[in-house]
Amino acid sequence: MKRREFFKRAGVGALAAGGVLATSQSHAAKRFNWKMVTTWPPNFPIFQDGVKRFAREVRKMSGGRLTIQTFAGGELVPPMQAFDAVSQGSVEMGHSAAYYWSGKVPAAQFFTAVPFGMNTQGMNAWLYHGGGLDLWHEIYRPYGLVAFPMGSSGVQMGGWFRKKINSVNDLKGLKMRIPGLGSKVMAKAGVNPVLMAGGEIYTALERGTIDATEWVGPFHDLRLGLYRAAKYYYYPGWHEPGPMLELMINEKAWKSLPKDLQLIVKTAAMAVNLNMLSEFEARNLEALQTLKNKYKVNVIAFPDEVIKQLHKFTQEVLTEEAAKDAKFKKVYDAYEAFRQSNSAWGEISEGAYARALKL
Repeated sequence: MKRREFFKRAGVGALAAGGVLATSQSHAAKRFNWKMVTTWPPNFPIFQDGVKRFAREVRKMSGGRLTIQTFAGGELVPPMQAFDAVSQGSVEMGHSAAYYWSGKVPAAQFFTAVPFGMNTQGMNAWLYHGGGLDLWHEIYRPYGLVAFPMGSSGVQMGGWFRKKINSVNDLKGLKMRIPGLGSKVMAKAGVNPVLMAGGEIYTALERGTIDATEWVGPFHDLRLGLYRAAKYYYYPGWHEPGPMLELMINEKAWKSLPKDLQLIVKTAAMAVNLNMLSEFEARNLEALQTLKNKYKVNVIAFPDEVIKQLHKFTQEVLTEEAAKDAKFKKVYDAYEAFRQSNSAWGEISEGAYARALKL
């Protein structure tokens, strides 16, 4: 009787194990074919190229189980509709900058850049190890989205201007292409902010539809030919000291992936995040020299008085926006707490080292 019961249990166990194995094999054999849209122009170096690299690496690491077809801005949906396309499930993925969606999700701006805020090193620390990514997921959850960091340009330039900026008064009345919190700060200075996709910037600046623009940095600004439309190239990029790009994923699509494919996606996104920053660091200096030496661009620091006033306006903007939106305030409080700690460490690490080099 005992032996019969043993074989009976063993048989049931074998059947169960076989069922689990069959289910696992079936799950592993399932293939996913996804679409991914971006806000970047076709063949846009580093940004759109990074997206293509991400798709290639996911396909290779997954053995072809997850294939991602990429579309630049305008190829499948207009650039500024990428958020809606992913949120609604028209496509599974998108790549952009979260501050483009500030009209829908004010708190999203913290996950791209904060004027006079953290650099890329600080942003990565906050997102990966300081609770920032959990907040990002919380903010995007009502829109059916999951997000991960995927790329950064490092500290950007301050922008291209058709006239010289000697004081804050020179900003008044200018039409400037600038997104995110930086646009609200500039508005306090009397600027008329304009939001437009990258592919539209040169024509608008060249025709005088706008008087100034920020874009990325020397490498991209050179390729876009902005030096042909404006003479003055200002720094530093106070408005975007460490801009982070985002990988958006439709939440239902994300949950449909087995855990190993989710891990592959997160790992590939992290690899592209590092690679983009590294490539910008390698290419910007050479491009800056070309702008200065070949095209005789006036590369100028913003006057101290202008920077001080913009810093003051930034504090006003953050305080006002926090008072209007509870989620904005929640993220702002968390961001600021981490920024202060990060700044204290930076003063005796990176800051001290930079000063030591000048001795």
